[in-house]
Amino acid sequence: MIDHPYLVIVPASLVLGLAAGYVMHRSDFCMAGMFRDLFLVRRTRMLRMLVLAVVASMVLFESARLLGLLTPYPFPLLGSPSLASPIGGLVFGAGMVLAGGCVVGTLYKLGAGSLLALLALVGLIAGSTLYAEIHPWWSALATATTLFPGKVTLPEILGWSPTPLLAVLVLGGGLLLLRWYRQDGWRREAAAEGYLQPWKAALALALIGLISYLLIGMPLGVTTSYAKLGAAAEATLIPGHFADLAYFQTQSLDYQPPIGDLRVSGGPGPGLDGIAAIQLPLILGIVLGATISALLLHEFRIYLRVPLRQCLSALVGGLLMGLAARMAPACNLWHLLGGLPILAAPSLLFVLGLLPGAWIGTRLLTRLVLRP
Repeated sequence: MIDHPYLVIVPASLVLGLAAGYVMHRSDFCMAGMFRDLFLVRRTRMLRMLVLAVVASMVLFESARLLGLLTPYPFPLLGSPSLASPIGGLVFGAGMVLAGGCVVGTLYKLGAGSLLALLALVGLIAGSTLYAEIHPWWSALATATTLFPGKVTLPEILGWSPTPLLAVLVLGGGLLLLRWYRQDGWRREAAAEGYLQPWKAALALALIGLISYLLIGMPLGVTTSYAKLGAAAEATLIPGHFADLAYFQTQSLDYQPPIGDLRVSGGPGPGLDGIAAIQLPLILGIVLGATISALLLHEFRIYLRVPLRQCLSALVGGLLMGLAARMAPACNLWHLLGGLPILAAPSLLFVLGLLPGAWIGTRLLTRLVLRP
C-alpha cells in the first residue's frame, strides 16, 4: 500500500484530467450541446453518444464491482434521494444551456481560448459561493424531503442485487444503440483535421471514469472545488461574513480510498484538503489537455469580439450551474457518468430534472440571446 493516498490521488487526477480534456476537445463532447440540440433542432446524434457512454460505464463499473475492485461502493458524496436532486437538476439544465457548456465543457472550451467559457467559469464560482447563503434552509428542505434514508442506489431501495437490473438496462440500451447504428451509423462527418469520432470519445470517457473509480475511489467530479475557490476569495475579502457561513465549515468527504492507509477528508471551505487534492488537479488537467489538443491542431484562439447578450448568458448560466451543483448536489458529469451507471437514486432524480431544465434553458436562449 502507498503510505499516503495523496501520492496517488494528485498525479492520477491530473493525468485523468489531461486525458479527458484532450478527448473532449478533439470530439467536441459537450453535454450542454447535446441537450440543447435535442430541443432546439431535434437532433439526437450526439445525445446518442451520451447513452453509449452511460451504457459502457454500467458494464465497466459492474464488472469491476463483481471482481471486488470497487471500494467504496457506492462511492462517497452520494446520499439518499430527496427533492433537492430534481430541483437542482432543473436549475442546472437551464444553466448549462445558457452558459453554452456544462462544468467540464466550460473547462475544455476555456483551454481552447473561449472568452465565453471564462465568463461561465466565473459564474460557476460565483454561484457555488452564493449557495452558502441559502445552505441552512436548503439543507433543511433536502433533509425533510429525503426518501429511503440510508439507501443510495435503486437496487438498495428495492432490496435486489445490482447485476440483474443492470443487465436488463444494458441489454435494452444496447438494442437501442444497435438500432441507431443501423439507421445512420455512429460516424459523424467532419472535415476538421484530428477530429475524434464521438463514439470513441464516449468509450474513452467511460474508461477514464472507471480508472478514476479504481485509483481514487470515485468517478470524475469538479464542482465542490468551485465553492472552495469562492470561499477562499470570500475569506480574504469579507472574513467576518465568511465566518458566519455554516456551509464552509462542513466536511462533506470522509472515506478510505482504494490505495493508501489513511482516510481522506475535506469540504467546501478553503484549504488544501482531500477535495482539493482530488478536484483541483483534475480541473487543471482538463484545461491543459484541451490546450494541448488545440495547440497541436493550431486551433487555439482567444476570441474577444463576442456579443454582449452571449456574454451575459454565459455568466448567468454559469451562476445557475454553480448554484444548482451545490443544491443537487453535484454536476451532470458526476451524476450522468458516475451515479447513473450504478443506478444511484439521486442521479436518477437529477436526470428527471435536467431534461425539463434544458428545455427551459433552450427556450430562454432562443427568445433572449439568439433573437435577431
